[in-house]
Amino acid sequence: MDFSLLLVLAVAITGLVWLLDSLFWRRPRRQRQQAAAAAQGNEKSVGYKDPWPVDYARSFFPVLLIVLVLRSFVIEPFQIPSGSMRPTLEVGDFILVNKFSYGLRLPVINTEIADVGEPKRGDVMVFRFPQDPSVNFIKRVIGLPGDRIRYENKQLYVNGKPVPKSMTDPDPAEAPGEELFEEHLGDVDHRIFNNPQSPGPQMREIVVPDHEYFMMGDNRDHSNDSRYWGFVPEKNIVGKAFAVWMHWDGGLPSFSTVRQIN
Repeated sequence: MDFSLLLVLAVAITGLVWLLDSLFWRRPRRQRQQAAAAAQGNEKSVGYKDPWPVDYARSFFPVLLIVLVLRSFVIEPFQIPSGSMRPTLEVGDFILVNKFSYGLRLPVINTEIADVGEPKRGDVMVFRFPQDPSVNFIKRVIGLPGDRIRYENKQLYVNGKPVPKSMTDPDPAEAPGEELFEEHLGDVDHRIFNNPQSPGPQMREIVVPDHEYFMMGDNRDHSNDSRYWGFVPEKNIVGKAFAVWMHWDGGLPSFSTVRQIN
């Protein structure tokens, strides 16, 4: 289900009904109601009653329009469905995505109408999966257009240089069997998991094409990312994830993990 499309249709239908009623239907309807009240001898106490479609359209159109504008151009909430971004993001985290960090885009057709900014190396970005644009993915921006990317023996290389990382926990309690590292990617310091028991993918050096991006999950040995299916076109960008505002794993919602995303 394309929620953006449904929201646009709801705004269009309620707005059209409200507009048509204001321009063409309201005056004749009220004249008929006044005439009926006069015929009954109670013209002074006539009560105007709108048909239920008009009443609902007038009530819901402003609310739906505000939601559409906020969701399309300002902030959109998402829920994390998988563990590919652990330890940065956990399954059940609810995040907020900045929709104007990388340019303003029209809803549904995703055409850029204002160039506000571009993704930076290290950003956590939501995008439409290139192989199925109806599905949203979230990964970290590793390679920018023109970058040379290589991944061998669990070491990431950008433009021929190894990305610095240091081990912080050889056996973290929250992920037995994994190793926890601090990685320094561009201007961003963030945590990643590596599994010493898994050989992981080996990737020879590739060049990121123009207007495309190379993405990876922070859970390096358990992430379906650009190492397997390629690059993310600029047109598939949704926005920049910047905060966790709630965690819900089926029980009571928790706000104790509210934090900024690095």
